[in-house]
Amino acid sequence: MFMLMLDMTIVAAALANIQSSLDASLSGLQWVVDAYTLPVAALLLTAATLGDRLGRRRLYIAGMSIFTLASLGCALAGDIVTLNVVRAVQGVGAALLFGVSLPLVAAAFPDPMKRARAIGIYGAVMASATAAGPLVGGALVTAIGWEWIFLINVPIGIAAVALAYRYVTESRADSAAPADWAGTGLLTVALLPGVLALIEGNEWGWSSMRVIALGATSIAGLLAFIVWELRAAHPMLDLRLVVRPAFAANALAAFAGAGTLVAATNFLALYFINTLGHDPFQAGLRALPLTLSALVVAPPIAVLHDRLPARWSLPVSMGVVAAGLWLCTGADASTTWTHYIAGSILGGAGLGAVTVIASQSALTFVEVDRAGMATGAVNTARQVGIVVGVAGLGAVFSHAVAAEAGAGLAALTVGTMTVAVPDEQADMITEALGSGAGQRVIEFVPDQFAAAVPALSELARGATAQGLDAVMATSSAIAAVATLAVFVLLRIGRR
Repeated sequence: MFMLMLDMTIVAAALANIQSSLDASLSGLQWVVDAYTLPVAALLLTAATLGDRLGRRRLYIAGMSIFTLASLGCALAGDIVTLNVVRAVQGVGAALLFGVSLPLVAAAFPDPMKRARAIGIYGAVMASATAAGPLVGGALVTAIGWEWIFLINVPIGIAAVALAYRYVTESRADSAAPADWAGTGLLTVALLPGVLALIEGNEWGWSSMRVIALGATSIAGLLAFIVWELRAAHPMLDLRLVVRPAFAANALAAFAGAGTLVAATNFLALYFINTLGHDPFQAGLRALPLTLSALVVAPPIAVLHDRLPARWSLPVSMGVVAAGLWLCTGADASTTWTHYIAGSILGGAGLGAVTVIASQSALTFVEVDRAGMATGAVNTARQVGIVVGVAGLGAVFSHAVAAEAGAGLAALTVGTMTVAVPDEQADMITEALGSGAGQRVIEFVPDQFAAAVPALSELARGATAQGLDAVMATSSAIAAVATLAVFVLLRIGRR
């Protein structure tokens, strides 16, 4: 589980190097994250059902084998399209593993007290891996290259398969339902077009027919998914479970925590590396406030979970995430990394608590045989949050940067002289900044504008800071609304 969660955040430290090495746009970089998390979101619930039916150990070994081979393929990718395609295959393997991991743990510990302790450790591992990704990724990228964030999975995966063969016993549900492939397909139709529209909306135009058609297809897919799940004999997601206010609160908290803070760390990493000039390892070190905060908070929350009523602990934890993100706003061209310390500490603490509470609370609503569906629903919400968050915040970032850069280029001066930047060069610079290039935008400046390089460098820093500020402000607002919604749902659930 540590390796699976790590692969969601470890790429944050490598995005700048992948962008430079593979000549990738911001949309290409967004797909490095979303190509992995989207299959996890779409397939996780079906994987849990398959594990209940075919055997969780068998599916675990299959998933780990796919994940390990795809990790090798990611490391060998020579262009951004190939990398993202193989990342999607890696996500399929991860979905199988996510679907059976917690049910395997639950089956291994039939005693309720021991199971609660084991699940607490499980949740703490998820939180710590999510937070540790940038630091581990930064160390690997700086020391030996971005390919090693994937290659490191290969020996671990081989060892995990060998250990599973030797030590993990097979388990199945007493009465397993058949897989809901129609529901899986409809959920994919609901997610993929919507994410594509969010990622490409700035480039294609939000009122373009392509974006409108993709949005309409996504909405239609979601409605069809709901209708099917209500009518299916064996749905992948029992909507009677989801509509329980207290359970919906857990799923919403998982969605919002991942879709705001976890998604925002990708843009923060780009800012640290491309704009502030830190190498990936230095950027990872500067993520330590968030990392250590989550690591410190998650274990005691896991141990004390039963003594902390979720009706208070969950909304408070979400509120802490919102407050941490709000503290990260206010950046400008002179901002350094220290501006983000307080917000990272506060946000990391909230994230660690939300991850543990949502994971452990999910099992209180169902019997053991339905553990896969309950935990799968919360994990699916978390993955959908990352998918939508990265895509949506990417659109916010690009729009804010482009607006700031456009205004800055129109008023660019050197001394008292106004510099007229031709439209072609201005568009190139604006596009590069919107892709997160930061100070690397100087590479796109023609020689005849050498005198304007210092002014352009300041413009790049200010425009990127404005984009990141928009990401943090939007994330904070979403997390705040989610906090209120979680509180209300939990209050309704007590009635």
